[in-house]
Amino acid sequence: MTTESAPAPRAAQATAVRRAASAIRPPRSGREDAPAPRAAGSVTRRRTPAALMACDTFALGLAVALITPGPWPPVVVLVQAAVQLLLNAYRGLYRPGLSPSALAELPALAGLAVVQWYVVAEAVSAYDPRHAAGWVALGCAAGVQIVVSCGARAVVHRCRLWSAARRPDSALVVGDGPVADRVVAVLQEHTRYGMRPVGRVVGSGADADEAADAPAGEAPLPVLASVQDAGRAVVQNSVRHAVFTVPPETVSDGEELFALFARHGCRVWLITDQGTVARSRTAPRPDHVWGFAAHSLHAGPDRAVAHRVKRALDALLAAVALVAASPVMAACALAVRVCDGPGVIFRQERIGESGRPFVLLKFRTLRPADEHESATRWNVSADGRMSRAGRFLRRTSLDELPQLWNVVRGDMSLVGPRPERPYFVQQFSRMHPGYRTRHRMPVGITGLAQVHGLRGDTSIEDRARFDNRYIETWSLWQDMCVLARTAGSVFRLGGS
Repeated sequence: MTTESAPAPRAAQATAVRRAASAIRPPRSGREDAPAPRAAGSVTRRRTPAALMACDTFALGLAVALITPGPWPPVVVLVQAAVQLLLNAYRGLYRPGLSPSALAELPALAGLAVVQWYVVAEAVSAYDPRHAAGWVALGCAAGVQIVVSCGARAVVHRCRLWSAARRPDSALVVGDGPVADRVVAVLQEHTRYGMRPVGRVVGSGADADEAADAPAGEAPLPVLASVQDAGRAVVQNSVRHAVFTVPPETVSDGEELFALFARHGCRVWLITDQGTVARSRTAPRPDHVWGFAAHSLHAGPDRAVAHRVKRALDALLAAVALVAASPVMAACALAVRVCDGPGVIFRQERIGESGRPFVLLKFRTLRPADEHESATRWNVSADGRMSRAGRFLRRTSLDELPQLWNVVRGDMSLVGPRPERPYFVQQFSRMHPGYRTRHRMPVGITGLAQVHGLRGDTSIEDRARFDNRYIETWSLWQDMCVLARTAGSVFRLGGS
């Protein structure tokens, strides 16, 4: 592997710190095309929201102990605490950020506290009038909770910034030009953002040569001119952050780089001086890095708490649905066995979250001629070899029921982009921009594209657009809406 050194020039308002470039070694096999291994899980350093959740719970407990007239039943306090944590998580108050601020969180904390205290006080008063609280008491309780919560959060944020400055995570900067130069300089000088640049990904040999011609004497960074080089750098330097200075779709090999970083569990950022870029991906509280707008491009870590709730609901609902649908599944299995012979369950490799393969389960509706036909034939809905049982299962989507077990196992979610076979993932990723980024979230049994009728022989480009729209605007409520619309489509026999 050939690496060249490019300096991180001094920006107009930020000075690069002189640092030795991290070594990026070639693979032991000496092959240029050797695939990059996965990063070891032990190097991951996640910022869990436990400290912030403890701050909010402590503030609530203190307010209940000081203000409420008489001790409230313990179950009421527990329910109030659970509701508070869920509301705060929904508002993004546990989202890890680069520049956290208790003052910026104050309006959201205050609004949620006032509404929460009013609703809970009304419920407690209706249950037991002895515990009724007046307006003054409620105002004091909300005020105490807000002040204590903000103060405790400020301490947590300060400690995290201090810890990030002492032990910044390795980062790769993707892009070239003045903006990328200034971003590198800012991250080198202001380590409190928790990133230490260890390399520049410029995307082509010509860009690498141009970067290498920059003035000497500054802190050099290795220049990576291919996706393979970037993959080896991620593993060898334990890279935890990837910073795009322009949107990934505008970078040479940007989609492949995005998928690579997601596969290795890196947090992916878009840091730019153009505040209007990627506005649809911006968090409710926009982040920044020394004045540069910072947008998280990876949904998973940004909403870690809500995604854990999604996973828990998936497992619970899928388990209940498996039990409830067991008589129907038994009848489907019997019909397949009678009409099509042995081999009731059809197994097929599909691509899941972050490009990971898994085995998808379905009721067999057609026995393919061989494995090649199974892997590469697009649609079999009009195949004359399909029995009446197979056609009925496909029209009613009952053949998808075994995928509930995939959801229980964690291979899939109830709602998400539909998984596709490896052959078609490669084809569609080359033909349709944005298709590869569908794998930022767990794949699903149904999705936003499917409830808009995009099934079977429909536009792949439209599917990718709807899937990425779902990811960028994801919420638990949206999942509930998609599930409700899917249930309605089943009765209209909308399968394929």
